[in-house]
Amino acid sequence: MINLCAKNQPCDPKLEVLSGLTVALALVPEAIAFAFVAGVDPLVGLYAAFIVGLITAVFGGRPGMISGATGALAVIMTGLVAAHGLEYLLAAVLLMGLIQILAGVLRLGKFVRLVPHPVMLGFVNGLAIVILLAQVGQFKIKDEATGAMVWLDNTSLWTMGGLILLTMLIIHYLPKLTKAVPAPLAAIVIVSTIVITFDQLPARTVGDLTSIAGGFPQFHIPNIAVGSFGELVDLLIIIFPFSLAFAAIGLTESLLTLSLIDEMTETRGQGNKECIGQGLANVTCGFFGAMGGCAMIGQSMINVNSGGRARLSGIAAAIFLLIFIMFTSSLIEQIPIAALVGVMFMVVIGTFEWSSFRIIKRIPRSDALILVAVSAITVITDNLAIAVVIGVIIAALVFAWNHAKHITVVVTRDAENSKVYELHGPLFFGSVHNFQELFDPKNDPDDVVVEFKYSRVSDHSGIEAIDTLAERYLKSNKRLHLRHLSPECTLLMSKAGNLCEVNVIEDPTYHVADDKLA
Repeated sequence: MINLCAKNQPCDPKLEVLSGLTVALALVPEAIAFAFVAGVDPLVGLYAAFIVGLITAVFGGRPGMISGATGALAVIMTGLVAAHGLEYLLAAVLLMGLIQILAGVLRLGKFVRLVPHPVMLGFVNGLAIVILLAQVGQFKIKDEATGAMVWLDNTSLWTMGGLILLTMLIIHYLPKLTKAVPAPLAAIVIVSTIVITFDQLPARTVGDLTSIAGGFPQFHIPNIAVGSFGELVDLLIIIFPFSLAFAAIGLTESLLTLSLIDEMTETRGQGNKECIGQGLANVTCGFFGAMGGCAMIGQSMINVNSGGRARLSGIAAAIFLLIFIMFTSSLIEQIPIAALVGVMFMVVIGTFEWSSFRIIKRIPRSDALILVAVSAITVITDNLAIAVVIGVIIAALVFAWNHAKHITVVVTRDAENSKVYELHGPLFFGSVHNFQELFDPKNDPDDVVVEFKYSRVSDHSGIEAIDTLAERYLKSNKRLHLRHLSPECTLLMSKAGNLCEVNVIEDPTYHVADDKLA
């Protein structure tokens, strides 16, 4: 039995349903726009918003989070659609879902914890800017003569600007008066009523983009000939790189959005369960003619700010969207674009971490660089996975550089008058250079001990550094004893020979990841 309310949180079904309605209304133009970006029919995007939204709401790991067709995926779908068509896209989306399910089964969702806070700030700020820039296209129309996108005329621009401002003011001030109705929904209804009443206003509506009328998604196996093993291999060669990219980008955006919603609601989502939910949704999309998707930070913010905290809001949003497509498309097509743009502008304001301007001079320069770099890469490439991966790599390199300086040595003499180097700090790829400089084989006595009791070997570079050190002492015809080194490290070393003294009782076993031990 699925609990439609968030665990340990009060659930108001009325508020959840109204929040879902608000999200569904805002989903329509975005799904259409992303379908255009991907080069597919608008209904392919709308069906994806319905299927992904419904399945992740039911089976995903983050109640209150909204998923659907997204721009991050649409941008890289364009190349596959242009080269091979919709059927290959559906096959790639199906494979994408299987990869995401595998990621969940292997419990890879936990790796979102490795994303540093500056990367999260950069991700949020970059995505807010991307959402903002995506709205700019709504101020343009297609020139029938040239086919180019041109700005609206002055009258239409001023009208649209005024309606956007009115929408934003309603969203800002209505909660101060009442919270019985989600402010974004009230704003959409009020602005739509004004435009319908004063039908002479030059205001573009959803219907001006395209018709959203359609039926229930039909079961459809991707129509690709794979009658032989060779044809299957040829298909995988084409779609696998795209599927892998889709899966990586989709999970990156979904898991980071999950973390953001966790912070906002002070609850804890389940990353691995979300991976499986996203995968199930995309497999279903592949079999029902939809373009697939992932979590949507903008719609999730609308839902949370409107009071949606539970699975019920996501389920309601998906069902309302299907109702729009099947039964009430003529009404939804009368909603002015300005009202939906105003809602998204408020999402941008609420999403952007304005505190980053205040703290950027107080945090370390490396963190400031990461924050700015992730934001810039997100905006420039519109690829969240690349931006986040680059941010994590920069953070890891900074961490390695700083910790490379932490390896030190205390030199003493033991009872046998041997020189003892007592190491302190981690030995890994970043610290091996400093490690080698701590020793003086030429001037050391004939008997030397390296004590690893307060040091840990973290990777194979550290093991190679110990091997190299042993070789230096052997060439100087001096005895080197490696004490309290783990059995695993001893196993992997070749040049140190029998110079290792392993005391397992005093020094607990720790494992070094290496292919030789696999």
